[in-house]
Amino acid sequence: MQTFILAAETGGLGCCPISVIRNHADAVVEILGLPDKVFPVAGLCVGYPAAAGHVSMRLPLEATVHMDLYDGQGLAEAVDAYDRRRDARYSLPREQQRSPDVFGHASFYGWSEDKARQAAQPEGQTFPAFLRTHGFRLD
Repeated sequence: MQTFILAAETGGLGCCPISVIRNHADAVVEILGLPDKVFPVAGLCVGYPAAAGHVSMRLPLEATVHMDLYDGQGLAEAVDAYDRRRDARYSLPREQQRSPDVFGHASFYGWSEDKARQAAQPEGQTFPAFLRTHGFRLD
């Protein structure tokens, strides 16, 4: 997929991988008429961008790389600083906050708040059952 994305972007196209497609596998199989033992892993939207996009900033190495042993010291501060830098570059509008009906609206909605909300709601629980009904054994 990454090779296709690089080739498409070289040609002036924009791309957006969609992993949440696995949460709707039954509908995708029906729409595409997929046979048993064929299942969706990801979708890929491709087209000419209507507006300039942005590349998401990555977490700093001090938050993701640990030598010999995990060291969480300073992790909260590193993530908070990342949230603030990311928000300064691209702030999510209030209407894009995840699940406000469950969590309410946050006055500051950074990356870590978004990921915490995402992790609080299980995804993909139906995927193993989907695979079994489409010819895969998981034992």
